[in-house]
Amino acid sequence: MSQICEWLHERIRVLPLFSYPFDLTQLPKNGIYFFYEKGEHRGHAGQHQRIVRIGTHKDGNFRSRIAEHFLLNEKRMNFGSNQAAPHERSIFRKNIGRALLNRDADDYLKVWELDFTSHSVRQTLSCQRDIDKEKQVEAEVTRILRENFSFRYIQIESQEQRMGRGGLESKLIGTVAGCKVCQASESWLGYYSPIAKIRNSGLWLVQHLAAPSITDSDTIVIDSAIAKQTR
Repeated sequence: MSQICEWLHERIRVLPLFSYPFDLTQLPKNGIYFFYEKGEHRGHAGQHQRIVRIGTHKDGNFRSRIAEHFLLNEKRMNFGSNQAAPHERSIFRKNIGRALLNRDADDYLKVWELDFTSHSVRQTLSCQRDIDKEKQVEAEVTRILRENFSFRYIQIESQEQRMGRGGLESKLIGTVAGCKVCQASESWLGYYSPIAKIRNSGLWLVQHLAAPSITDSDTIVIDSAIAKQTR
């Protein structure tokens, strides 16, 4: 698994690296993204950053997913007790917030875990929310993402090819999660996550960690996508 993980890291390294601030219109409508994090290096030769998250989206939503992670629409911070906070639209943001609250032994983690996109939850449990507290955590999550994270992508148009059990996303995650060489640094924020799968994998992910790795036919698809983006 480590050889194919090394191949993946090296192969996508030829692609442009995006860091905040960036032009959202430069991004495709469909693709698979690979996030990197400052201080996190792959275990293969060299001191290049390791992939810490892989993700995709439903058809046409690539830009909106990236925008939600980095909170490019800052008006979303104007939420109240009967509205979903930004982390409800991005599991990546939610997981970083979980780690921050757990690190600080903050009891507000219990509220952060609730799903306020649900109308019934908002009706019955919104009284537990401290909006000022949530905005403080959201601001810190945004700062961390914008300062510490960058990403690359491969443009894959077919949703069927990207998503699901047989999709590239799951196999790419399985490839990186199964590598015994790529390990989180001792100071990685994810070690504070209350979710064991995040702590143990060294990735900001929960799903597809045990998926099979990419195959030879998958590498051909990846090579083809990269060739189109770099020619």
